[in-house]
Amino acid sequence: MADSAPVPSFLVQNYARNDLRFVRGQGCWLEDDRGRRYLDAFAGVAVCALGHSHPALTATIARQAATLIHVSNHFQIPEQENLAAAIVPQAFPGQMLFCNSGAEANEAAYKAVRVWGNVVHGGRKTRVISFTGAFHGRTIGALALTANPKYREPFAPLPPVEFLPYGDAGALTQAMSKDVAGVFIELVQGEGGVIIPPPGFLAHLRQLCDQHQALLVIDEVQTGLGRTGRAFAFQHEGIIPDIMTLAKGLGGGVPIGAALFGKQACDLLKPGMHGTTFGGNPLACAAALTVVEHVLKPDFLAQVMERSQQLDMGLRSLLGSSALAVRGRGLLIGVQLKSDPKPLIDAAREHGLIVGPSGNNTLRIAPPLIISAVEVDQLLERLGHAWRQVATIYET
Repeated sequence: MADSAPVPSFLVQNYARNDLRFVRGQGCWLEDDRGRRYLDAFAGVAVCALGHSHPALTATIARQAATLIHVSNHFQIPEQENLAAAIVPQAFPGQMLFCNSGAEANEAAYKAVRVWGNVVHGGRKTRVISFTGAFHGRTIGALALTANPKYREPFAPLPPVEFLPYGDAGALTQAMSKDVAGVFIELVQGEGGVIIPPPGFLAHLRQLCDQHQALLVIDEVQTGLGRTGRAFAFQHEGIIPDIMTLAKGLGGGVPIGAALFGKQACDLLKPGMHGTTFGGNPLACAAALTVVEHVLKPDFLAQVMERSQQLDMGLRSLLGSSALAVRGRGLLIGVQLKSDPKPLIDAAREHGLIVGPSGNNTLRIAPPLIISAVEVDQLLERLGHAWRQVATIYET
């Protein structure tokens, strides 16, 4: 009897999906439809900050869903006020805009930068700067800020953005002038290889933005809310941005994005200039408030740093000189290899471990922030089994 034909999918095939179907999760663990368990060291691309099925988060979602899910931004939404009041004092003075994703948050920031140049400065500021290795999202505006040609080229022409070498203080000094409206930067390039700028670069960037009256926009979509061991990654640098964008871990799995506009930026977007139907609805904001309340506890962030140090040391011991670099901050760690990390990612999956890629040759590890010391040891053990299976690929 001939094999039956594959069942056609009704989904657009824009994702290169693995043939794996997760049906439930608990803490740092996922279970597939065959009953096999996996240690999740990717957290849905750094999204599930509290892991899977966290009791406080699931209770909040159920309670809010039974009360009020959505009303639209034509009306006051107390849950937005509550969430903003929890975030702003932990970041910097300003006002928040809530949306649905990181791309939308960066889109709103990009609009604000355009208003800064076109309205506040009478069209005299026309240039926007981003950096090589950047990833800011896939809407047309956010994509314009994203450097990777493979993401950009099918959709050209895009709004004009200039790309500078990431971390190159000399190139930045030469490029900055009075006609720059804004500069966008990630403090850890999550998609670009888990890259951190050299010491002093961010302070230099802040000084140049002040000198030339350009808005500094820091994309914390992946790093924000505890991922790096501080509430926000900019706090490692001793600077304050004019605009900060958030998403991913903010909702713990419930879609939400946000932009915090500092004092000179919070009045740029007037009524009618920007909006979102679903952004900041009661359900998303209630869920995010629960995540914020848990993550910003001092002992929680201390645990993130302890697990980060444990993981960093374990990776260096496991891989030795076979890894070109182990880098990152907090629980966003990249292992740079000599070639494509896919064979190692596939092997790890066979050994019950979920990890992901970053850039062309970097393994990205971003587990839930609740990961325990025992689970870090299990992560390293499973990765070790996978490494021994494929090591010859990376040692030639």
